[in-house]
Amino acid sequence: MNFLNISISIILSYLIGSFPSAYVIGKIFYKKDVLQLGSKNVGTTNAYRVLGPTAAIITMIIDILKGTLGSFMPVFFGINNRHLMLLVGFAAVIGHCFSIFIHFKGGKAVATSAGILLAYSPELFLWAFATFIILVLLTSTVSISSLTALTILSLVSFLYHDPIFSAVAVVVTIFIFIRHIPNIKRLVKGNENTLNFGLVHYLKNKKK
Repeated sequence: MNFLNISISIILSYLIGSFPSAYVIGKIFYKKDVLQLGSKNVGTTNAYRVLGPTAAIITMIIDILKGTLGSFMPVFFGINNRHLMLLVGFAAVIGHCFSIFIHFKGGKAVATSAGILLAYSPELFLWAFATFIILVLLTSTVSISSLTALTILSLVSFLYHDPIFSAVAVVVTIFIFIRHIPNIKRLVKGNENTLNFGLVHYLKNKKK
């Protein structure tokens, strides 16, 4: 493998991951700065709260594709190695969290990490995405759903008998848990933000 091509792949993956989709969508179409509103990050959840469901869906799709495209960078240089795709894809996750385009601010990288999974195994991606959606509909809480789905995925990864995939899955999960420390603290205190739909939201409103 060519070291120069691998290095370029990593840099390009980081730059792709750095594209702040929610920030760009907010600025161009809504005249709002997501870095100054809500939770002040460029993730899908904040896009939903600040810009609405349409912007959130578009943000999520773009952020997933950032991880997928970043993972495929080595392939564009003629290096077809699934394990290298995982490692290079992680550069897109770093870019999403610490974007060079918005002073190294960013999101929490759940969607971009899912994009790496899409590149590695579309079938496993669909399973993980379905699990996440079900958890969101049950808990009305994105942080719980994200962290739970990631934990399950990390455990399931060991069934694939691919040590590098399992190692990347665990590292990504730990990284995202660290990014969610403020959310975890709010969950412990019982004041984490919830969505305005889902089972928990319905039950809360029913009690009022």
